[in-house]
Amino acid sequence: MSDSPYILAIDNGTQSVRALLFDLHGNLIDKVRVLIEPYFSHKPGWAEQKPEYFWESVCRACQLLWEKTAIPKTAIAGVTLTTQRGTVINVDKNGQPLRPAIIWLDQRRTEGQTPVSGAWGLLFRMVRMSETVAYFQAEAEANWIRTQQPDIWAKTHKVLLLSGYLTYRLTGNLVDSTGCQVGYIPFDYKNLTWAGARDWKWQAVPMDKALLPDLIPPTGELGRITPEAAEATGIPVGLPVIAAAADKACEVIGSGCLEPHIGSLSYGTTATINTTHRRYIEVIPMIPPFPSAVPGAYNLEIQIYRGYWMVSWFKQEFGHHEVQQSEITGIEPEALFDDLLKAAPPGSEGLILQPYWSPGVKVPGPEARGAVIGFSDVHTRAHLYRAILEGVAYALREGKERSEKRSGVKITELRVSGGGSQSDTAMQITADIFGLPAARSHTYETSGLGAAIDAAVGLKLHPDFTTAIREMTRIGQVFEPNPVTQAVYEDLYRRIYKRLYARLQSLYEEIRQIAP
Repeated sequence: MSDSPYILAIDNGTQSVRALLFDLHGNLIDKVRVLIEPYFSHKPGWAEQKPEYFWESVCRACQLLWEKTAIPKTAIAGVTLTTQRGTVINVDKNGQPLRPAIIWLDQRRTEGQTPVSGAWGLLFRMVRMSETVAYFQAEAEANWIRTQQPDIWAKTHKVLLLSGYLTYRLTGNLVDSTGCQVGYIPFDYKNLTWAGARDWKWQAVPMDKALLPDLIPPTGELGRITPEAAEATGIPVGLPVIAAAADKACEVIGSGCLEPHIGSLSYGTTATINTTHRRYIEVIPMIPPFPSAVPGAYNLEIQIYRGYWMVSWFKQEFGHHEVQQSEITGIEPEALFDDLLKAAPPGSEGLILQPYWSPGVKVPGPEARGAVIGFSDVHTRAHLYRAILEGVAYALREGKERSEKRSGVKITELRVSGGGSQSDTAMQITADIFGLPAARSHTYETSGLGAAIDAAVGLKLHPDFTTAIREMTRIGQVFEPNPVTQAVYEDLYRRIYKRLYARLQSLYEEIRQIAP
């Protein structure tokens, strides 16, 4: 056991809350995971959860950690927090939630908003971005609450993301990290602060700037653990809470991706590819890079919105055998799915999936749908499962190439995080489709580790990010591309996959008009 100071990282994801103790060498000393219900739904497409439920889950995870660990609380130097992105909570003047949180998976839309006018509106019409801005307006949770629940809006003192709400519960301060501001909010992604007075976002999402919390950059102190939070969580009173970033941003540095030539793949509910840049670069025009967990830096991110969500979908719809076997053997169903992957050859015998189960803002556009082509009588559920993983990797490779073109920096290394990274076959598929070595981190908990890296730098336990990442991250298993398999994937990617969206886009638009 290390004799260095320890950092408590709290990671509130979509499926669970984790309380993690790291030392300054990036070793995960102790961990407690509390499963959570991601959301409830009163209407089709809605996804909500009680804010208090998240706080209670954080408290439970921390209390269970203290029961388990041999680390004395006096050895903990500080606390840090990372959460799922884009989950919105309205609170009143007493910090009490006014309604359930709207979870990032929520699909409600607020159509018919007043279009952005003036010079901005003219510019958007000239560059054909009016539909993109209208999409932003329709997706904004604040617009729905303001128009559909005006009584709630009138009582709202602050509009917080989940990170800001949990920070408030820990410290009593209505503040949040700059690195957590990912959502349909008036945020200036280039200058990493709230939008200026003349920014078009205030027209798109009308609100008083006073409704938004103060922002602290990653590594800054958000506050100290209050007596009330200490009693609820068991965390010592007065410990500093250090700003980190959203879960994806923390995964990037937690997997060691500080330089722009290293691509960070996240195989989670949303699958992403990220690179860290010091320059502000829009990979897709009008779609900004997100705040990095490194102050003043940006994550160039391409999302597959319901990437590895499709694994959960497959388990529910087609994985009954593995679920039953899991109950007998105690092995997770996803681990048993590896046998399915091995039952279908690379390329799934021509079965190709385009993973646009949920539409995008620009690429893919709001008309996009998922597609599976190439079915024949040889195909089984094993082929479909493999095609899901291959389709996600194809889409992320396309994102990699788009990012390289815009940034001028070639991605030469891959680090893979998230639940999907635990499958050896998924890792090999990744290496073969990208034609690059794909490496796991030494720990599965890369988002928590990234938050701990922020805390280590903020607390001056490491002098800078270069040192912290060198000391706290390292590569685990590496999967090298198989030249034969890579050639199969290269043909399918170049000749089929890259042409799919352009060929199907007009049909997706027809579907949207017939069955919106």
